[in-house]
Parts: sequence; structure tokens; C-alpha cells
Amino acid sequence: MVTTAAFLAFMLVGVPIGVCLCLGSIVYIFASGNSLLFQSFPTQLFGGVDNYGLISIPLFVLIGEIMNGGGITRRIIDMTMAFVGAMRGGLAYVNLLANMFVASILGSATAQVAVMAQMMVPEMEKKGYDKTFAAGLTAYSGMLGPIIPPSIMFVVYSVLAQVPVSDMLAAGIVPGILLTVAFCLVIAAMGFVYNYPRGERMKLKERVRIVLDALPTLLIPFVIVGSILSGLANATEAAAVGAVAAVLVGRFWIGELKFPDLPRMMLRAGIYSAVVLFLVAAAAVFSWVLVYGMVPQQVAGWVQTVASDPVTFMLLVNVILLVIGTVIDGAPGLIMTVPILLPIATEVYGIDPIHFGVVVVVNLVLGFLSPPVGLCFFVAAAVTGAKPGKMFLVTLPFFFVSCLMLVLLSLIPSLSTFFAR
Repeated sequence: MVTTAAFLAFMLVGVPIGVCLCLGSIVYIFASGNSLLFQSFPTQLFGGVDNYGLISIPLFVLIGEIMNGGGITRRIIDMTMAFVGAMRGGLAYVNLLANMFVASILGSATAQVAVMAQMMVPEMEKKGYDKTFAAGLTAYSGMLGPIIPPSIMFVVYSVLAQVPVSDMLAAGIVPGILLTVAFCLVIAAMGFVYNYPRGERMKLKERVRIVLDALPTLLIPFVIVGSILSGLANATEAAAVGAVAAVLVGRFWIGELKFPDLPRMMLRAGIYSAVVLFLVAAAAVFSWVLVYGMVPQQVAGWVQTVASDPVTFMLLVNVILLVIGTVIDGAPGLIMTVPILLPIATEVYGIDPIHFGVVVVVNLVLGFLSPPVGLCFFVAAAVTGAKPGKMFLVTLPFFFVSCLMLVLLSLIPSLSTFFAR
């Protein structure tokens, strides 16, 4: 209770979330009276980012920088604009569908929000959309990053659960499509209620020209996803190959990427990655404190005593993981909960580990968009200047739809395993 109160107090006075997590952990150590834990604090902080798979994060962020600097993201946006731009709320659809395409390249919610918020929010604001809604929509669209392959969180889960990486990545295809369709329906309803503006209608010849011009940009997700699903590369290696593909497309096909600009792009990618990785490290320390306090073990024991069937177990897990996801980053959340909950799910309730993994990842990703932390909202706020609290209120329909989709994924295993095996 003291740790929770301290964490909330630090957050309310404006302390950065990563620092809040570290300070909350320090408060717990003081409250526990075990000063020896201070000796392990630096080790746990460093251990949170001492993972080979995390190298893919700066690489995926670098791909985003190259896509922006090389005109690739703009062409993806133009391609989606050619299909849906003339509809009511066209730019909102473009934001969402462009995020879906970019999700197949970046694989990280925070990186995707940072990249797409720079591109889409100013454009939507110019066309008359509320900045808070535009930033919030971009944050929710970032949910697709850890779900549509490649997904860093699915890779982490596959290591923890000892299931094939290719199966886990394939399992995200249907949930990603379903979330995209559900968000489109929300945009349609909100567009009718709030009378969102329509975009300009293009002639068929112009649409064909834009699509043909953007087609080579699809080489990047094809290389990344194809190399992972075929087993030719892991996520980090695929990210490196994807960065090379982005350079080649941006420089030799589009022609907007200049080699002298690469060091500046790498610097920006390093800054964004440092922010994300510090949050991961701080979350690892906070997770370590929770594990030391036996909190996850007690929760898992309680779940096992009250859940009489797989459906009840999955619904309880959803509630627990949603709460955990609000204060703990995705990868540390997986590391903290999967070793405890997965054996119960598979051995006691007979739940497919791939199905369970999809539910866990989607749940923790939804935590990125839930108070009190809402990491994606804070990333969008840092880029656009919008208020995180207002973003959550304006985009509540997306939150409710996400919860509904989470329940459907929990109750219908075939939605997760359709492409997995």
C-alpha cells in the first residue's frame, strides 16, 4: 500500500513515469526494512535491458526514422488515402490503416506511436480534427504494433512459453485484423456523430499512380515478416535487414533519402530508444519488487482457488493483467506473469499456450492505454503536446471496443490459433 501510494503521489506531481517506477521501488525497499535490496537495485535496473531481443527496438525505431526521412511513410499514407480518404472521417481511417501497415514493420507500440504521431496528428489538425482525438487515435492504433507480426512481445512470450516463434507471430494476424475492423467501426460511428470532414475524392488514374508508386515500400514488411516466419532470421536480425531494405527503397526507388542524413536519423532513433528502454529498465525493477513481495504468487494462488473452469480463469486473468499492464511495461509484465500463470492455464485448465499468449499480450498492450500510466498516451503527448488524461476520455469508445475484442479472443481460441498451426 505504501509503495502504491508513493507511486501515485510521484506521478500526480508530474514526475516522469520511469522515475516514478524507480522511486516507488525505493520506497518499498525502505518500507520493507531490507536495506540489502539496495545492493541489487543497479543489477536489476541493468538486467531489465540486458536482453538480446531488445536490440530490435532501436532498430525498429531506426526503420521508422528512415521511413519518415526517405518518404516511405508518406507514400504509405498516400496509398491508404487513395482508398479511404474520401470517406467521412477519411484521415482518421488513413491514420488507422497506415498504422496497420507500419505495424508490420515496427513491431513496437511506443515506437509506432512516436513515428506516426509526428506524421498524422499535424495533418489531421490542419483538416479540422481535434488534436486530442488525433493523438488518442494514433495511440490506440499503436496497439496494432505488438499484435501484427513482427511483434517483440510475441517473441518474448515464445521464449518464456517455449513455443515456436513463427506460430506466435502468425497467431497475431487475425486479432490484428479484428482490432483494425473494430476501430474502423468506431471511427464510422464517431464520424457520424461529430460530423468529421471528408477528404478530396481522387480520380481513378491518380489512385492507380499513387498505389504503384507506393508498392515498393511494401517490400519492407515483406522482408521483415517473411524472414521471421520462414525461420531465416530472428526479430533482431529481421529488424536489421528491414533497416537495410528501408535505406535501399528510400534512396534508390523514392530518391528522397540522403546518406548524409543517416547520422541524424540514428541520433533521433537513439534518443527515442533510450526513453523506451529506460522505461523497460524501470519496469523491470518495479516487477522485481513485486515478485520479492510475493504479490504475483499470491494473486496466482487466489485465481486458482476461485476459478472453477477455463472461461472463469481467462476472465479473471484479463482483469488481473489489465491492472498489471497499467503500471508495468509489456515485456517486464510478461516476464513477471507468464512463468506463474502459464502452468496454471495449460496444466490445470488445458488452455492452448498460443491462445493464452495472444490474450496475455493483447491485455498488456491494452494496459499501455489505461490509467494511471497509459504509456502510449504519454508518448503521443510528448510528440504532439496533447494532454494524456483528455486523450483517454476522448477515445473511451476505442477502450470499450478493445475490451470487447479481448473478451472475444479469450472465449474463442480459434481466433488466435487460426494461422498458428
